[in-house]
Amino acid sequence: MLLTEPLAILAVATLVVMVLIVRLRLNAFLALLASTVLVGLLSPRVPLAEVMTETAQQFGGMVGRIGIALAMAAIVGQCLTASGAADRIVRRFVAWLGEKRASLSLVASGYVLSVPVFFDTVFYLLVPLARAMSMRLGGRQYVRLVLAISAGASSTHVFVPPTPGPLVMAATLGVDVGLVMLVGLLVALPASLCGWLYAVWIDRRLGITIRPAPGETLERLEDTASRPESELPSVLASALPIALPVGLITAGTLARGFGGAGVTAVPLAFLGNPNLALMVAAVAALWVLARHRRLTVAQLSGTLETAVASAGMIILITGAGGAFGGMLVRAGVGEALGGLSAAIHLSPLVLGFLLAALFKTAQGSGTVTMITVSAILKPLVDASPPSHHVVYVVMAVGAGSLVGQWMNDSGFWIFRTMTGLTEVETLKTKSVMMAVLGFTAMAITLLASRLLPLV
Repeated sequence: MLLTEPLAILAVATLVVMVLIVRLRLNAFLALLASTVLVGLLSPRVPLAEVMTETAQQFGGMVGRIGIALAMAAIVGQCLTASGAADRIVRRFVAWLGEKRASLSLVASGYVLSVPVFFDTVFYLLVPLARAMSMRLGGRQYVRLVLAISAGASSTHVFVPPTPGPLVMAATLGVDVGLVMLVGLLVALPASLCGWLYAVWIDRRLGITIRPAPGETLERLEDTASRPESELPSVLASALPIALPVGLITAGTLARGFGGAGVTAVPLAFLGNPNLALMVAAVAALWVLARHRRLTVAQLSGTLETAVASAGMIILITGAGGAFGGMLVRAGVGEALGGLSAAIHLSPLVLGFLLAALFKTAQGSGTVTMITVSAILKPLVDASPPSHHVVYVVMAVGAGSLVGQWMNDSGFWIFRTMTGLTEVETLKTKSVMMAVLGFTAMAITLLASRLLPLV
């Protein structure tokens, strides 16, 4: 039957995911899990008795690879916010770059903070500072300042682990997390700068001045942004939970890259394991919070519970995405996609970018997009390895997930509500800038894959 052909199964499963998430508003975890079972039922390659066993095994395998890292990253992010360490980092960038370059300081702050902290949290944290800066400028450069936050934070959020999207893509496609981190930082930097340039241009074009946001007065936001620095942790302590995992994971990647030779290779490989590196970072973040706020171990339990609860649903969704990809492999989708892409001369990079842009536009969530599309591409990459390193496939999918942000995306409404802009103004500013980020990142990825294939 035509319905049991691998590409037909992929089309049906993809349609079911979109309908369940977009039309029926079903939780992504349940939608991906249901689609996994459907793929198993439709495929003649998967015996009926093994459908649920395969689903559970693939789900458990993915959670085992990324569950600890995601939970630890959530703890780091929660502690950075609660201790004031994130606020300290922002103020340091402003001091370095000067208030005349306030928008660039917000790009840099978002770029750094969105590595361990979820994008929504970073935006909530930085918006009061952007609004206070605009007030000091007589209400000018408002759009430039709030877009600058998104330019930096959105870039690292989709390209640099341990945020969920790139972390899951690395696990799904079998790419070293340290390598994804290094390449992601390099791709995110020029992309965020191009986003900032668009922010400067559209701000001059629209000339929108500062507006009060619902539920917050300008006076209250300015008070938040002008807390005395004596109430914040030191710069070194604030940066420690971010620098530790980046440094450890990078060192572990370099140790493995040199073939594991030398006395320090084994210890570095151990310390550079993403799970351990992020556990160390979580301990450092808890230490900063406890030391600065003078909390006991018992008093930290509330912060820990909040952080772990926020990570729980992400872990479930990523596990279901892993099960979905694993079942597609069993269904023979990889061989079929490989034959199709070869026939129409479409590289995995372009295919990944287009699929991600389509998914993002249809269902709104960038994280769900990256999880789903990397699962779809896994069988293709396994069956037909590209001529460049698979890390570039991760970058291409991340770039596509930036394109197509509109009214079905929670990020759209967070930006619109927190800035006081109208829906049309948000489309002209935030939505277009996200597309600029995505296409710029894709161009960099294509260029890098040719100049530096890493194979």
